[in-house]
Amino acid sequence: MAADITESVPVSPWWGWAPPTPGGALSDGTLAVLAEHLGIDAVAARRPGVLDAAPASPPGDADVSSPALTEAEAAALGAAIPTGTVAQDPASRVAHAAGKNTVDLLRQRAGAPLALADAVVRPGARSEIPGVLAACVAHGIAVVPFGGGSSVVGGVAPLAGDHHAVVALDLSGLAQLLELNERDRTATFEAGVRGPEVERKLAERGYTLGHIPQSHQQATLGGYAATRSAGQASTGYGAIAELITAIRIETPTGPLALGGRAPASAAGPDLRHVVIGSEGTLGVITEVTVAVTPKPTAKAYGAWAFPSFEAGAEAIRALVQDGAAGDAPDVCRLSDEEETELTLAQSGGRQVELLRRWLRSRGIETPALLLGVWEGAGSEPKARLKRARRILRAHGGVSATSAPAAAWDRGRFSSPRLRDELLTIGVLVDTLETAATWTRLADTHTAVAAAIRGALESSPQGAVASAVQGHVSHVYRTGASLYYTFIAKAEDDPIAQYERVKHAANAAILAAGATITHHHAVGTEHAAELPAEIGEQGVRILRAVKRELDPTGIMNPGKLI
Repeated sequence: MAADITESVPVSPWWGWAPPTPGGALSDGTLAVLAEHLGIDAVAARRPGVLDAAPASPPGDADVSSPALTEAEAAALGAAIPTGTVAQDPASRVAHAAGKNTVDLLRQRAGAPLALADAVVRPGARSEIPGVLAACVAHGIAVVPFGGGSSVVGGVAPLAGDHHAVVALDLSGLAQLLELNERDRTATFEAGVRGPEVERKLAERGYTLGHIPQSHQQATLGGYAATRSAGQASTGYGAIAELITAIRIETPTGPLALGGRAPASAAGPDLRHVVIGSEGTLGVITEVTVAVTPKPTAKAYGAWAFPSFEAGAEAIRALVQDGAAGDAPDVCRLSDEEETELTLAQSGGRQVELLRRWLRSRGIETPALLLGVWEGAGSEPKARLKRARRILRAHGGVSATSAPAAAWDRGRFSSPRLRDELLTIGVLVDTLETAATWTRLADTHTAVAAAIRGALESSPQGAVASAVQGHVSHVYRTGASLYYTFIAKAEDDPIAQYERVKHAANAAILAAGATITHHHAVGTEHAAELPAEIGEQGVRILRAVKRELDPTGIMNPGKLI
């Protein structure tokens, strides 16, 4: 059974991605991989660590600095939201102090977040947001729009910039479906609606958005738009920028309502794309209109092994460039040799051993595994799978049955929870991503993986075993994404260890001519590299737009630009 994309989960705790799994989330297969590939005895490593030592609730008043807001400023914010709340208690402030990248969580667990919001402002209606922004302009208070808090690039860190205080503007109260136009097949939502609720409300009428990133169960539609995200099925449904037909944003200088007039327009540059990906630096996204499609009623799964990552990438290129429309799977994931090996080792069992024997008999010793999921109605997914199979086989793909793809579909949201448990036992694990053209894909894959591995091995504490695995997960006619996961025993200073890896990876990405971010956005982590991608003049254009919409600079300081 596939994962339920309408299943609502608890809001993530302040110290991690999800509530702890009873008994720990590490399977026997994971324990074996840690021991055999990384030399980590997870049982022995289970000590009173950062997660075990974390209190059941965030730090209290004695452990948290006093908010910088004056009583008059807090009162002005309260007056702006008669149906909302202004919270300054430690629990609320700590819960809005960070996103979900590894450095965020390490700081949170150590009781040393990068910064704290001075208040959490929760409007009860969209109409209250202009008043909040006006109060913040009048009193010199920075504003950080906060959706699901799932940023992995520092995008929701409550930085005050040149202002004396900063508030987190929590949009969780704005989660209504405002309109579903079945004739146009569009749906308009308030921006604070979380991913599962989007899908639940659409499913009730027989539709889906189809935008399902791994953060889906925590993230919000406004966050999807603000970060220009791509879902796991973007090859079939499109990334969020392709799905948004209209968007409304409240800025400190007034509202902007963009798009929605017609299916296409030549009326100058498309200003929707100034807002999509703006990361809260221009204003607060309040409404998003998206294209929807009929909810799929059938799925088909397929998996193929290739003798190398490069061979698998060539097969995908042929599929998207030479195949018929729809041949490519909606979910298309090609793991490199190391990720494939670790996945098979973690799964274990008789079926995996039979698969290994089968592939060896076909001359494949170190496979790169391609997973595909086709969605649709009736027999359509199977027909598309059948057409794709011919192309993949013609390029050396060997069938690995449908089981690996079906297993991925069942566990598609589990990885962040696994990371929480690995951090608990002193294992550093995180991800980063890029994208490159087909011409540069293989070289970029090799260079970035080598840079990450080199940074991990240059530990000041001596040689360290590591795993650096990668995969393609978003495919285009002209190229594909590259997504890396790196794992190693945490050093005494894991934040320095992480930053060493990130610096090396960014340098390799820029040297390869690839993008600094494919779907994780810019935030604080990639801001220094943005000029290398869009040029200094491009940065000046963004700054000019910000000056027009946010002349006092209150919106999400320190991010993007």
